[in-house]
Amino acid sequence: MLNKITGWIKELTTAGVALIALAVVVQIIFGTASAFLPGDVIGSLTTIITQLGAANLVGLVAVALLYTIFNK
Repeated sequence: MLNKITGWIKELTTAGVALIALAVVVQIIFGTASAFLPGDVIGSLTTIITQLGAANLVGLVAVALLYTIFNK
């Protein structure tokens, strides 16, 4: 049962990452005024990356953790 739940979480994470990548590509092509995106996806990602960069070593550890999570 726990394996099924873990599998679902992995699949949802994979789908979420794919949706974020699609939203970035759509925003690059159509700009921030595209009607089917709820907000500024690239701006939000830039803000997150800036906040992680301001945290110095903690930010690097967080980026490393995110990288390993998304590459599983």
